[in-house]
Amino acid sequence: MATGITALIGVRGGSKRVANKNSRPFAGSNLLAIKVAQLKCVPGIDRVIVNSECDELLAIARHAGAETVKRDPMFATDSVLTSDYYRHIAENCDSDIILSATVTTPLARSESYQAGIERFLEKEEHFDSVTSCVPIKEFLYRDGVALNYDPAAQVRSQDLPNIVALNYVYSIITRTDMIRLKNIVGRKPCFVSMPRLESIDIDTSEDFFIAETLYQQLHQELSTRKAA
Repeated sequence: MATGITALIGVRGGSKRVANKNSRPFAGSNLLAIKVAQLKCVPGIDRVIVNSECDELLAIARHAGAETVKRDPMFATDSVLTSDYYRHIAENCDSDIILSATVTTPLARSESYQAGIERFLEKEEHFDSVTSCVPIKEFLYRDGVALNYDPAAQVRSQDLPNIVALNYVYSIITRTDMIRLKNIVGRKPCFVSMPRLESIDIDTSEDFFIAETLYQQLHQELSTRKAA
């Protein structure tokens, strides 16, 4: 069993809302190859493993320099519970510590992954996982009822309660806990905030267009600064 931190990317072929979004052209590459390259540059990550049932995606991963694990197709169906999927991919990852990474977040920076790893290794507090998140300062309702404020005494948005949403850019947890809990978020999680821009997750065609446009613009600006 490897003792370092392994970045584990779970990805499956096809997509109902964005056709083949993980392998289709994106800014001169594709989402999977970009994510592997990002993670391989992060200090503290010893290995990058891609788990998939799709031979095309596994080939992309190997070409990008990742290790691969062929997934049982049953755990790539719409009917499988996410909890069972988490347990399955953890059982097939030979590492003590797993950094679960989502391939559909191309705007995440290496520095953000590194910040999460450093927080996990500090262990100053009694937490069992570190998960990235984005702060939510919005007026929320459920079934017509306000969830996070009193409409009769409305506050400013910046004074709303400190609520965060998981963005699933990364979650770091021991393999043992991921199998036992069947989740990438532990029972005593530590949440690390990330900028909203880095949290953009591609789930629709509009998301794909927005993310690709921003990705190209940011990389063009970075290249311009380096050339100056």
